[in-house]
Amino acid sequence: MKKGIQLVALLLTVFMISCTGGKEKAAVKEEEKLKVKVADVMARPVEQIQEYTATVEAEVKNNIAPSSPVRIDKIFVEVGDRVKKGQKLVQMDAANLKQTKLQLDNQEIEFNRIDELYKVGGASKSEWDAAKMQLDVKETAYKNLLENTALLSPINGVVTARNYDNGDMYSGGSPVLVVEQITPVKLLINVSETYFTKVKKGAPVDLKLDVYGDEIFKGTISLIYPTIDAATRTFQVEIKLDNRDQRVRPGMFARATLNFGTADHVVVPDLAIVKQAGSGDRYVFVYKDGKVSYNKVELGRRMGSEYELISGVPDNSQVVVAGQARLVNGTEVDVEK
Repeated sequence: MKKGIQLVALLLTVFMISCTGGKEKAAVKEEEKLKVKVADVMARPVEQIQEYTATVEAEVKNNIAPSSPVRIDKIFVEVGDRVKKGQKLVQMDAANLKQTKLQLDNQEIEFNRIDELYKVGGASKSEWDAAKMQLDVKETAYKNLLENTALLSPINGVVTARNYDNGDMYSGGSPVLVVEQITPVKLLINVSETYFTKVKKGAPVDLKLDVYGDEIFKGTISLIYPTIDAATRTFQVEIKLDNRDQRVRPGMFARATLNFGTADHVVVPDLAIVKQAGSGDRYVFVYKDGKVSYNKVELGRRMGSEYELISGVPDNSQVVVAGQARLVNGTEVDVEK
C-alpha cells in the first residue's frame, strides 16, 4: 500500500513538472516573438516627374566641302567665327572654272549661230536640238563648278571645325569646314512607352546643364517620334532650346525633366525599403494580422525621406520601418507602440 502511495505521488510530481515546463516553453516562445515598428501608408497624388540625360546637338550641321578633289586657294574664316547664310567661306582653285567658262561662252556663240540658221530654214530641228543640249550640258557643268569653287555658308551659324589650311589639296574624307546652327539647339531623349500618350508637342521642359550647375533653361518638346523601339520599349522625343544668347553649345551634357501630371500611388518612408542582397530588387515588409509579408515593390520617385511606390503595397497598409533584420516572409511579430 505504501509503495502504491509513493508511485501515485511520483506520477503527480512528473505531471506537475511537465505542466510547468510547458508553460515556461510557451512563455519563452512568446518572449522570442520579434518586435517591429510599423507606419501607416496610403495612396496620394504624386507628380510624375522623370529625368533624362542627353547631349546637346546643333539644330543644323553642315559639312563644307567641294564635290571633287581640288586645291584649296584660301579659307576666309576660322573656328569660332559666326557666319551668315550665303557668306563666302572658302575659295578653291579656279582653273577648271575658268576653262569651263570659256567653253560655255563658245557653246553659246555656236548655239546662237545654229538658232539664227534654224529660224530662216538653214538648219534642221535635230541640229538645233543637238546644239541646245550641248549648251545645257555646259551650263550645268559651269554652275556645278561655280558652286564647288566658291564655297558659301548655307546657314547662319558658327564654324566649329577646320580641317585644312590654305594651299592644301582637298582629297575627300573630312570636310574643309563644319558650320553648325546653334540658335536654336536640340536634344534627343528616349522615353518609356508608358508615357507615350502623355507626351505632348509644345509642352515645356526644364533643362539643366552640368557646366551651369542648378540654373534652369526652358525648352519645348518640338518633335515626337511616332514609333516605339521594340528592343528598348522607348520612343524618341526632340526638345528645342532657343539659345538666343548662345550660352549652350553642342556637345554639352544636359538633364531634361518632364512632368507627366499626377498619379495616385502609395508613398512609404524610406526606412521601409529593403534591398535584397545580390540583386537590385527592393522589398517592403507589410504587417497584417500579427504577421508580415515580404512584398517586392517597384520604386518611383524619392521625395525627401519618402519613396513613391509604383506597385507592391496595397493602399491603407501598415509597413515595417524598424526591426526588419531578422524577418522573413510570414514571421509572426509584435508591434511596438
